[in-house]
Amino acid sequence: MLALFLLTLVAAACGGGIGGSGRDSLVQGSFANEHGEREYRLYVPASQDGRPAPLVVMLHGCGQDAEDFAAGTRMNALAEREKFLVLYPEQDPGANRSGCWNWFEPSDQERGRGEPSIIAGATEKIIEEYGVDPRRVYVAGMSAGGTMSTILAATYPDLYAAVGVHSGLEYEAANGALAAVAAQSSGGPEPDRQGRLAFESGRPAEARVLPAIIFHGEEDLVVDVVNAHQVLSQWAQTNDYADDGMDNDSFTDEPDAVLPEQTPGGYDYVRYVYERPGGGVLMEKWIVEDLAHAWSGGDAEGAFTNPEGPDASEEMIRFFLQHPAG
Repeated sequence: MLALFLLTLVAAACGGGIGGSGRDSLVQGSFANEHGEREYRLYVPASQDGRPAPLVVMLHGCGQDAEDFAAGTRMNALAEREKFLVLYPEQDPGANRSGCWNWFEPSDQERGRGEPSIIAGATEKIIEEYGVDPRRVYVAGMSAGGTMSTILAATYPDLYAAVGVHSGLEYEAANGALAAVAAQSSGGPEPDRQGRLAFESGRPAEARVLPAIIFHGEEDLVVDVVNAHQVLSQWAQTNDYADDGMDNDSFTDEPDAVLPEQTPGGYDYVRYVYERPGGGVLMEKWIVEDLAHAWSGGDAEGAFTNPEGPDASEEMIRFFLQHPAG
């Protein structure tokens, strides 16, 4: 199999922010169904007070594993502060020798099949076992994991309340390994079409508008930044259909605000904000200048991170907690 999402990048040399990977506090488990089995790591904050807590599902990229992704994103420290659980599903090397989620395989792009069914099943297991608040379950990921996050949010909109996509691609951006390499460098199919397919992939009769936050580096040579724009446009179209079942531009990919900003002592970035017709932010897109294929604002203890950009983990959690389902 072609090596997707090149593994030759070097992580940034220094970290920052809130720190604390919580590696020693990760509980190991697994989930299996008729489509396969995957291990996972789970972080349960010591600060949890017994009330139903949110759950964030974090999907690593190629060349990473659950513990590495936890360290690089520092999500466990945020979970301790904000009192939410973090589930880190882990790809089986037997399913992909580069450790990538198989987002480009047709059998792994549908509800009730392949890897989406396994990850969704693990999510449901944790919701039941730990008394998670079902209205506050979110999914996010990096690179291959970011693309799989879009697949999960599209195919299980009844399970996930919002999605975070870092350095990923749109829904069904490719149908095979060769097409995946092409999509990474020049983008996938027309986003309006993919938006409709994403809407149809879940349960259209039960569809709901799904908030989305997107991060991408402008200097990403592994997954070109054109993909970030396509992810946003795809979700705008998916939400347009989910709103009333019609393609009538009730949601569009035209931003309501364009906010150029700078990380203190670090990279410039532009934050695009997309609002609901009645008010309130529905989608955000963060394009970070000078950032390559790396988690923005991450900790160098993990692979594929760069502390110079805005803190993607902080911003995703802010966004998620503002958007419970319903």
